[in-house]
Amino acid sequence: MAPDGDGTDTVSMSQYLVRRANVLFLVVPLIFLGLIGALSWEGLNASREAREWSRHSYSVLATMKDLAVAVRDAERGQRGYLLTGKDEYLSPYREGRDRIGVLQGELQKLTADNPRQQERLRALAPVVQQKLEELAQTVQARRDGGLETALRIVETDEGRNRMREAEGVLAAMLADEQRLLDERLAQNDARAAWVRWLVIAGSALAVLTLLSAARLLNQAWSRSYRTEAEQRALALRLRTTLDSLSQGVAVFGPDRKLKNWNECFQVLLDLPKAMLRPGAPYATFVEHTAEPGRPALETEDQVRHGSRNPREAITYEREAANGHHLEIRRTPMPDGGFVLTISDMTKRAQAEGVLREAQKMQAIGQLTGGIAHDFNNLLQVILGNLEFVRAKLDGDAKLQTRIERASWAAQRGATLTGQLLAFARKQPLAPAAIDLAATMPDLIPLLRRTLGEHIEVRYIETAGLWPAMADPAQLESAVLNLALNARDAMPSGGRLTIELGNKVLDHEYARHHAEVTPGDYAMVAVSDTGHGMTPEVLTRVFEPFFTTKPDGKGTGLGLAMVFGFVKQSGGHVKVYSEPGEGTTVKLYLPRALGAAVAAHRAGAPIDLPRGTGTVLVVEDEAAVREIACAILGDLGYRVLEAGDGEEALRVFGANAASVDLLLTDVVLPGRVRGRELSERVRMVRPGVKVLFMSGYTENSIVHHGRLDDGVQLIGKPFKREQLARKVAEALGDAAAGTPEGGNVVELRPKPAP
Repeated sequence: MAPDGDGTDTVSMSQYLVRRANVLFLVVPLIFLGLIGALSWEGLNASREAREWSRHSYSVLATMKDLAVAVRDAERGQRGYLLTGKDEYLSPYREGRDRIGVLQGELQKLTADNPRQQERLRALAPVVQQKLEELAQTVQARRDGGLETALRIVETDEGRNRMREAEGVLAAMLADEQRLLDERLAQNDARAAWVRWLVIAGSALAVLTLLSAARLLNQAWSRSYRTEAEQRALALRLRTTLDSLSQGVAVFGPDRKLKNWNECFQVLLDLPKAMLRPGAPYATFVEHTAEPGRPALETEDQVRHGSRNPREAITYEREAANGHHLEIRRTPMPDGGFVLTISDMTKRAQAEGVLREAQKMQAIGQLTGGIAHDFNNLLQVILGNLEFVRAKLDGDAKLQTRIERASWAAQRGATLTGQLLAFARKQPLAPAAIDLAATMPDLIPLLRRTLGEHIEVRYIETAGLWPAMADPAQLESAVLNLALNARDAMPSGGRLTIELGNKVLDHEYARHHAEVTPGDYAMVAVSDTGHGMTPEVLTRVFEPFFTTKPDGKGTGLGLAMVFGFVKQSGGHVKVYSEPGEGTTVKLYLPRALGAAVAAHRAGAPIDLPRGTGTVLVVEDEAAVREIACAILGDLGYRVLEAGDGEEALRVFGANAASVDLLLTDVVLPGRVRGRELSERVRMVRPGVKVLFMSGYTENSIVHHGRLDDGVQLIGKPFKREQLARKVAEALGDAAAGTPEGGNVVELRPKPAP
């Protein structure tokens, strides 16, 4: 294959053009510069001489002015002493007096080439001397005879006349010297103009010569310009990126001086703007941050010797006075400098606290969820059989009393399980818009009866209260729990105050409370005048099973239940307490927007509803299933039963036309769970009603702690009355009365006639 001759020629031509450009750039300018230099040498020498004379004139002018200032200073010091009589005012006088002789000698030397100035100096000397003698005479008169004696000398105007004569002579000298300076400057300008025209002419010739060379290198210059533009754009992007960081960044050079920084560096370390300037030493920042309440940086010794590996990044944490947690990272650079990175870890610390709380809640939830189902099934068997027996038993008062005690113990166990579930936020809630102004006043009489006469109960509400979104029964239970705790804190009596109000928790409040969502809240505050709590107790007040009461006097679950209920409702709890000052617990419940306010419950319970429909009971625990079937059968219902979901489907398939209600446990063994069973049954017969029962709801019918829309649930353990009303409610029986959730409102059977 033949060689590429065109490429070789192109390279040769490029080399030829570069050589020619070099000649034009170097040889021709040197020739022109030599010619211009030869022509300009004489002009430059003359210009240099003119500049020397100009500097000489400036020196003469400056010395004359200094002499005038020295005379005025001497007179000013004399006046200060005359007025005050204090020797310290004589300092300007003495300094001016001493400088006058020196300055006169300098003027004598500087004007040696100017006879007229020499003559004026000879005329000025006696005038100045007389002025100094007058000043000295008045000073001595003030010292010997007082102010009036000195003033008599001053009033002769001899000193003022001498001062005017001296100023006149100095003004003439200044004018003459200024004239000489103007002449010399004009000569200098003329010579400079001549040199300038020579330079311009030479430059024009050089420019014409260099244009041809510049044309040869135009492409290289264009490429260089593009590269420089790209570098500027890159630097701008890096600067913008640095400023957009939420971290503070500062770069220090090998000499420990500041090179670059961003705005967050100043904000996070609370540095004054005047301190941030290129070249600011690192020691300045160390000294500033060493003040109390500021996040201290490493000292220079620590930076120099603090790490065994000089290339290893050092990270440490500091806390600012405003409570912010800062993480400071020092990263060494290859040139010996380092980069400081300041990160605000406050939100992360808050998030970690919330995460720890969530993990604790999850652990408790797993624990309670694991035992709640089986424990509630056991309680259901006990409570159901006791209720069934009590309804059949008649005439034996002692046996009735024992059954009542056993029922109370079983119900107490159910309450404890419910409180655990409430703290773990595993209880199913049925939130509704609550008119607090309508519901809370009805609770006050109950509180007065419960707390006793030694506790004064006060109720305060604000006009225009917002409706709250929460479970009404759980809210009443929470307020009752807080009231009972307040009663225990006031054994000798006191005052309990329940206050309702509207509150807006803004972003600033939410910034200090990571779990709070900014917005509108309805507030329920319960305050007492009891003994209060110490800070140590206050930090653990919501922990389950934590109590300061004596053994056997409390379970430690009351406040835990309140905390869990409010959090599960999307609200916020705040406790304020001081030893000896009482306690205030504020419940912030989300404001209900666009929801109809739930009807207020009223009236006494009526007779238990009965029915004739067919109920399919699905429960894997045989004892629970047996008592549920017995209660329903006693109420007049036709009952079908199954032990798991698959068996329930078979039973339903054989009786599909007659089943009116499916009463099923949520947690069932096998592949068919309670929710799936209800869906498959309704696929066959959409008109079948469904009522779930469970001691632990899982997530199949409850999401975010709230029952799914259209889902009805009765919690285990339930009483005979509760089951009767829930079944009647699910079937749409008008006799069911007001709907009541399991474990919420306790209905007592009507006593036998």
